Amino acid sequence: MNVAIYSRGVDLDQQQSLQALLFELNRYDATIYVYEDLLVKFSLENPSDKKPLISFNCFSDLHNTIDCLISLGGDGTVLDAITLVGDTNIPILGINYGRLGFLATISKDELSTMVDALANRTYVIEKRTLLHLDSNHPIFGSTPFALNEFAIHKRDTSPMIKIHTYLNGEFLNSYWADGIIVATPTGSTGYNMSCNGPILFPDSASFVITPVAPHNLNVRSIIVPDSSVISFEIEGRTEELICALDARKEIVPKNIELAVKIENFAAHFIRLNENSYLSTLRTKLTWGLDKRN
Repeated sequence: MNVAIYSRGVDLDQQQSLQALLFELNRYDATIYVYEDLLVKFSLENPSDKKPLISFNCFSDLHNTIDCLISLGGDGTVLDAITLVGDTNIPILGINYGRLGFLATISKDELSTMVDALANRTYVIEKRTLLHLDSNHPIFGSTPFALNEFAIHKRDTSPMIKIHTYLNGEFLNSYWADGIIVATPTGSTGYNMSCNGPILFPDSASFVITPVAPHNLNVRSIIVPDSSVISFEIEGRTEELICALDARKEIVPKNIELAVKIENFAAHFIRLNENSYLSTLRTKLTWGLDKRN
C-alpha cells in the first residue's frame, strides 16, 4: 500500500495524531510519502525502521501508483490537495482537523478504522465534478480548475459591477451585484449556500449560478447542465476585479474574457461505507436537531 500524507499546517498539539497515523500505516507495511513542509516542521521519522519516509513537494512528485492521498486539516486543506493531485486520479481521504468538514469527513479519532478500510479496500470511491476556467489572460497558472466554485467579485469597497452572463453563447442575464458564483454540486454547500443558493447532490450533473448581493429582488440562482459553457463580460467603474477558484484568487482587469466549463477529469474521494452524503448533510447542517432538548 502506497499512501501520501499532506497538510498545509498541522498544529504542534496535533503531532501526536500524526504519529498515530504513521503507526497505523506501518501495521500494514505501507510505503509512506509525506509533504516536505510537514517532514521539516516536525522532523518526522518513520516509527518503523524498515522503510524511510519519502518526501514530496509538488504535483510532479506524485504518481498514479499511490493508492490514496490523506489530507490532514479542514476543507481548505482538501482544496489544496486537489491542485496537488491534478489529473492523476489519486483518491483523496480527508481527516478533519477543522470545523465543518463537508470534504474532510473522517474524524481524527477514527484513524485505526480508516487505515483498516484502506488496507482491506472496504471503502467507496466517489467522483466529483471539477470546473475549468478559460481566459484571455494567463491566470491561475497550471491549475485553472476548481472543486467548489469559480467566483467574480468586485474589489474592496468599490461600487457594484455589472456582469453580462452567457450560456453557450446565448445571453442569459446581466447581474448588477457585488459578484457572481458558478458552483459545482460539491461547492453548492459552500459560498453558494452562504448566498442563499440551492444545495445540489454530487451526481446531479449541474452547475448553479448564484449572484452575490444582487441589486434586483427578482434575481435568483439558476441551475444549468454542466455540459454548458458559461461566459462573462464585466462592466464597472473600477478597472480591476477579483477572480477566485476555490480559495485561490487573482486581481484581473475588468476587460478580461472569462468562460467556465466542466473539467475533462474529475476529483476522486474515498468514503467509508458507513458515511453517506445525506448523513453528512444532516450532521454538518444539524438538520432535524431540536436544540430545545
